[in-house]
Amino acid sequence: MYYLIEVEDVIRVPPEKLGKDVKEAIRESVEEKYSDRLDKRIGMVLGCVEVEEVKEGKIIPGDPGVFYKTRFKLMSFKPEMHELVRGEVIDNTEFGAFVRIGALDGLVHISQIMDDFVSYDEKNSVFLGKETKKTLKEGDLVRARIISISLKKDENKIGLTMRQPGLGSLTWIEEEKKKKKG
Repeated sequence: MYYLIEVEDVIRVPPEKLGKDVKEAIRESVEEKYSDRLDKRIGMVLGCVEVEEVKEGKIIPGDPGVFYKTRFKLMSFKPEMHELVRGEVIDNTEFGAFVRIGALDGLVHISQIMDDFVSYDEKNSVFLGKETKKTLKEGDLVRARIISISLKKDENKIGLTMRQPGLGSLTWIEEEKKKKKG
């Protein structure tokens, strides 16, 4: 899920940015401080959307930068349990498919790909359903449900399933719709 988060913080603007518009210099400094950071409470910070308020800057002896008490909005992506997500298969391995969902990647374990016996064709990097003949390959767009989340600074793990009605490759879902209509 994507969130807009309002934050108040003291932001240091380095001397090389002091010739710019104050809000733009602060926005750049906020981006450098917060972007691409993973936090358990707010998720993956994607960037600064808006600098809302800037108070008077302060100079601290011995530091050439200027410190501004600032209020700004950050955009973040935080996966939620049982959330439905869309993504793209970016890698298939013998144990499952890695799916890019928002700013993070999740894993659909081979046992969670479909309600069928699934085999893995290592040469072509494709999963194949024995009875349904459904395939899952890199580049496929999918709909999945988040079933486990572990966000840590050095490693994050998001478990996904596609074994529920309405989930899986978008081509599978379209084929199912056509079968029901016709």
